[in-house]
Amino acid sequence: MKFIQQAYKGENSWWAYALTIFLLFFGWQLVGIIPLVATAFFYSEDMDEFSRATLDNFTTLGIDSNLYLILMIFTFFSGLVFLLLGVKFIHKRKIITVFTSREKFDWSRVFFAFIVWMFVGIVSFGISYVISPEDFVWNFKLVPFAILVVISFLLLPLQTTMEEVLFRGYLMQGFGTWFKNGFVALVLTGVIFGLLHGSNPEVEKLGWIVMIFYIGTGLLLGIFAIMDDGIELSMGFHAANNIVAAVLATVEWGAFQTDALFIDISEPELNVELFLPVLVLYPIVLIIFSKKYGWNNWKEKLFGTIQKPIELDEDRFIA
Repeated sequence: MKFIQQAYKGENSWWAYALTIFLLFFGWQLVGIIPLVATAFFYSEDMDEFSRATLDNFTTLGIDSNLYLILMIFTFFSGLVFLLLGVKFIHKRKIITVFTSREKFDWSRVFFAFIVWMFVGIVSFGISYVISPEDFVWNFKLVPFAILVVISFLLLPLQTTMEEVLFRGYLMQGFGTWFKNGFVALVLTGVIFGLLHGSNPEVEKLGWIVMIFYIGTGLLLGIFAIMDDGIELSMGFHAANNIVAAVLATVEWGAFQTDALFIDISEPELNVELFLPVLVLYPIVLIIFSKKYGWNNWKEKLFGTIQKPIELDEDRFIA
């Protein structure tokens, strides 16, 4: 609960959240897309082609995939900057309070979660390849792949960090203090996180049942934040997940492809494998993290009432 209570350290009124969310979308969807729009305009032969390309986020204009990835990451980076500005100047809180309840940001937690889920991702892909090698086509191109690796490890975490700060930090704390309950905050942020992935190609291909995976992922990351009193584990996990997806195998039917090692040419289908992470892998990771960091009081942290803390001084408080 200590992490959610960080919201009480600053302005916690509804108008502060409204202004900050507006600022976030201004930075993310207006300022952030300026480089992408400018690049798309350069690649377009005329305004008609440019207008048509806006319907699919300019993916049909032949923009280099690595350049396109950088431009997309920039939109998230811009959103993150504006969100943190809102936390700093509208909520009048220290920026670290949306990352952790610890005095210092714990990079060791980020790296531990990153390594664990990176390992799981690589092993899972390896098993898929061994079972169905016909579903994958070798796509290695040295220079584009090298650039992709650099972008993925250095820049892609900016995208995942923005999502973690927004959902597992800012909104989790906001909902938790509004409804005085961490479980309500967990469910709301998990559902919203899942629904925002509704435009992903696999949702169109398989239907909304795929939301079980996305909402399940949002719930898992939310549990990390609540039980560990910070989003360091969520940040590492999320970054590893997206890097593996970008570098190992791109999908043939996706709206956007990377210069990954493999192209997955299989058609998506509903099967147990699709929900394996939620049903099997996520519980295992939860057990690993809980043992590693000594999580206890699960019932109190996940379902207990959140009260405004008794402030001792500017920087420390108790529940």
